[in-house]
Amino acid sequence: MSQPTAKPAQSGFLGVVERVGNRLPDPVFLFLYLIAILIVISIVCSLLGVSAVHPTQLAADGSAVLISSESLLSAANLQNLWVDMPKTFTHFHPLGYVLVVMLGAGVAERSGLFASAIRAAVRGAPRFLLTPVVALVAMISNHAADAGYVVLIPLAAVLFASSGRHPLAGIAAAFAGVSGGFSANISPGQLDALLFGITETAVEGSGISSGWSMNIAGNTYFIIALLFLYLPIIWYVTDRIIEPRLGKWIPDQSKAAEYADEDRPLTAAQRTGLNRAGLACLVVIGFWILMTVGPGTPLLLDGPDHADMAWYERLNPLFRSLVAGFMILFLAAGWAYGAAAGTINNHRDLVGMMTEAMKDMGYYLVLAFAAAHFVAMFNWSNLGLITAVHGADAIKGSGLPLAIVLGLVVLFTSFLNLFVGSASAKWALLAPVLVPMLMLLGVSPEGATAAYRVGDGATNIITPLMVYFPLILIFAQRWQKDFGLGSLTAMMLPYSLWLLVAGVLLMIGWVLLDIDLGPGAPVHFSLPASSAQSSFQ
Repeated sequence: MSQPTAKPAQSGFLGVVERVGNRLPDPVFLFLYLIAILIVISIVCSLLGVSAVHPTQLAADGSAVLISSESLLSAANLQNLWVDMPKTFTHFHPLGYVLVVMLGAGVAERSGLFASAIRAAVRGAPRFLLTPVVALVAMISNHAADAGYVVLIPLAAVLFASSGRHPLAGIAAAFAGVSGGFSANISPGQLDALLFGITETAVEGSGISSGWSMNIAGNTYFIIALLFLYLPIIWYVTDRIIEPRLGKWIPDQSKAAEYADEDRPLTAAQRTGLNRAGLACLVVIGFWILMTVGPGTPLLLDGPDHADMAWYERLNPLFRSLVAGFMILFLAAGWAYGAAAGTINNHRDLVGMMTEAMKDMGYYLVLAFAAAHFVAMFNWSNLGLITAVHGADAIKGSGLPLAIVLGLVVLFTSFLNLFVGSASAKWALLAPVLVPMLMLLGVSPEGATAAYRVGDGATNIITPLMVYFPLILIFAQRWQKDFGLGSLTAMMLPYSLWLLVAGVLLMIGWVLLDIDLGPGAPVHFSLPASSAQSSFQ
């Protein structure tokens, strides 16, 4: 692998993005600085008597309840900070969800299952279908954590080159799918556990009596729609815009041996491992179905006490069990593959892989500690709910349709994504205000999460601050030595614009058509009757 050339200076808007973004602190310290700013704001708001009418609570005499801002330096809040610090950290919902899923996903990744599955999915694809196959596998590979970046993207370049097509077009298509289509998929996964954990924290911290409960499958229909929407877009942009601009590719036969290892066929043991992993997946899925169907099963609310519930309410235990379900699915599939492929020889190897997966989560633990305290302190100050109520009032007064509001949320998220790359960090910043504000406007927490994730993906592929951007540049420079940061950004810009426009239109159309975002997850939302006391009603 060749070393990257000196990174060219960016000019124009992307140059501003790079310069400003590089001056931003690490997300961990970004949260710490925001906590310091929040403390000052809470003191000022407390002295000024900033308040709002609580949207769902009534006093005993039926009068409205006024919620006032609280100083974070008050005795009660300082007590919360120091006494409840372990509780604040460990009760941060995304922490448990992500760590549980990663126990299984870490085994699937380290056993080689993800890498072999990606190779098996794209090797042998017909030349004219190579682009859509790469794009499809790229979007699905987000279940495979980092494997999509480190395995599929360089492999796509090799496959394109071996087919007589430009390898940089293969890199572009794979990068657009893995990163631009970050939220598009065929099923919920690790990202859903992460984002909905933060959403759940925002709902609980808001103090709004909503009756909402976390459903990891709450965006399933929407992310499948994104997959089918993004697939032809990536196909079209790659074949009709990017590859013609790259020019004709003249293969260098002397380099064939250099990349042969990445395009190597699967061994017999690896093919056997994939077959056994598939059987393991079917067994786990069958077991979960068995625990759901029929009377008296643990994942279905059955009996006369639940007879009046809607079907999705009765399936609430199933939805909440999917975090554990994905952990077991990844663990079983990874173990079955590793045992056949020779990467897992005994139970100690299995435990070692799970341990390594937790080591890789070290940075996330530090980030989660800072994010958990920012979210908690935001809630203690009451500024989240107060801002949400006044924000909802302002939007209500503007007369903007909900569809347009969510479209603007997508655009705002995509802009913020240029400077703050971490999906969890951005959502932890936005959710404490955005989720309750949209709930007050009649948008479900699933709707807020869906709008966020559309914007979070589209601009990943054009910001130099995206963590894998330098790696993609190195992959590209293996095939074209003078390919710089500006070249990569320019190559990916058409994808970003097309995906962003398509995502905004899909979000607007989804709201207008009032289609459920997932099983038991409507896009619109109704607060309890007592919310009529809120000023925006």
